[in-house]
Amino acid sequence: MDFLFVSWLGTPAWFWLAFAAIVLLLTAFDLGVLHKEDREMGISESLKLSLFYIAVAMLFGGWVWWAKGSASGMEYFTGYFIEKALSIDNVFVISMIFGFFAIAPKYQYRALLWGILAVIVLRALMIAGGAALIAQAYWVMYLFAAFLIATGVKMLVSADHDPDIGNNPVIHWISRHMRVTKAHHGAHFFVKEPDASGRMVRAATPLFLALVVINLADLVFAVDSVPAIFSITTDTFIVYTSNIMAILGLRALYFALAAMVHRFHYLKYALALVLVFIGGKILIADFALGGAKFPPLISLGVTLALIAGGVGWSLWKTRGEAQAGA
Repeated sequence: MDFLFVSWLGTPAWFWLAFAAIVLLLTAFDLGVLHKEDREMGISESLKLSLFYIAVAMLFGGWVWWAKGSASGMEYFTGYFIEKALSIDNVFVISMIFGFFAIAPKYQYRALLWGILAVIVLRALMIAGGAALIAQAYWVMYLFAAFLIATGVKMLVSADHDPDIGNNPVIHWISRHMRVTKAHHGAHFFVKEPDASGRMVRAATPLFLALVVINLADLVFAVDSVPAIFSITTDTFIVYTSNIMAILGLRALYFALAAMVHRFHYLKYALALVLVFIGGKILIADFALGGAKFPPLISLGVTLALIAGGVGWSLWKTRGEAQAGA
């Protein structure tokens, strides 16, 4: 059993195995118990399930705090809340994607599930690559910082502009190189249908196209979120676990937020300021503080304050819409 205590990326192997077991159990519970059949999830169920995932993430963070120390625990919670906040912006884009492809709500959860499973693998590759770059050349962190600041400024300038999903080049490429059905086929990603000669051929459905675009959107968001968490800590275990714990509850939170997406307009500005703050924090720590570590408690406090301010201001500015809806 000595291999359980072998250090892997700076953390004992049994830490990684314990985390993998938690992810597998949550996914099995979600698929095998909660969603054996395709059905629409209500806002109440969405909120309850999201609270369950948040509770699991908090308990895991408490374990990290106890097992790896208070500094690692604080870094985990900071990374978790940053990723959770950035994931909210991702929800808005996912809602637009499902709307564009006219995916029925009862089949959206299936696409979200497969999308998140792909995210678990893709984020692992991106985080491993980022960790390897930083280990070889620390100056990469300055590139991350500049990128985060530039992205935050761009978000501030273009927060009022929604992405043009219809002109996505990947959709055009798939449509040119793969047969795509015009009709929906329930929860199926591929079906067989007759071609011009009457021969049965395999064709992708709009649900598959939605899944592809959702994964591409997550890659775009990962380019922001992964450097953001590396600015908090270079501990690969903390970076990956906080990232995945935040994403696991995304599919549960989606249905509650998608119903209120119009009420969170100003949150985008808050998220942009979070990115600018995180990027600037790297430069402050290395140049203004002489290489001293930026206090994790201040990072967490500023991040939560900006997000809370964005949420509160959005709800206040759109309170008339809520009354009209009621």
